[in-house]
Amino acid sequence: MSTHTFKVNGETVTVDVEDDVRMLWVLRDVLGITGPKYGCGINVCKACTSHVNGKAFNPCSVPVGAISESDEITTIEGLADGDTLHPMQEAWIDNDVAQCGYCQPGQIMAAVALVKRCEAEGRDIDDEALDEIRNICRCGTYNRIREAIKAGADNM
Repeated sequence: MSTHTFKVNGETVTVDVEDDVRMLWVLRDVLGITGPKYGCGINVCKACTSHVNGKAFNPCSVPVGAISESDEITTIEGLADGDTLHPMQEAWIDNDVAQCGYCQPGQIMAAVALVKRCEAEGRDIDDEALDEIRNICRCGTYNRIREAIKAGADNM
């Protein structure tokens, strides 16, 4: 086994696992962080979407060996500021987005990354930008998701 050190939700962690173990399993099974969900394991459904260094990534498709000590992983658990929900999380509640809720952590993390990227690029959160999110919602709440992203973006 190999030792891997990196940050997760602001805390430095060290894990002893083989280099080829996917980050999703490191997060869920080794570290007990269950916000990122297993949906497909092949980077299609994006239920596991989290952030690495502020950018969206899918831990089901990234081996722990690809994560360096300087990398910071943020999951849905690390998005809030203490007891204060992130504006995107608030928008999700206000817009009654969740139906079954399974995909919601990944949807929210993808939305936050999109808003930050669009802001850095000087782009608006319009339909074209929203079309860039490829996360799957089996319940089909896409219209509420889109409205929540626009509302959350206004408060970020």
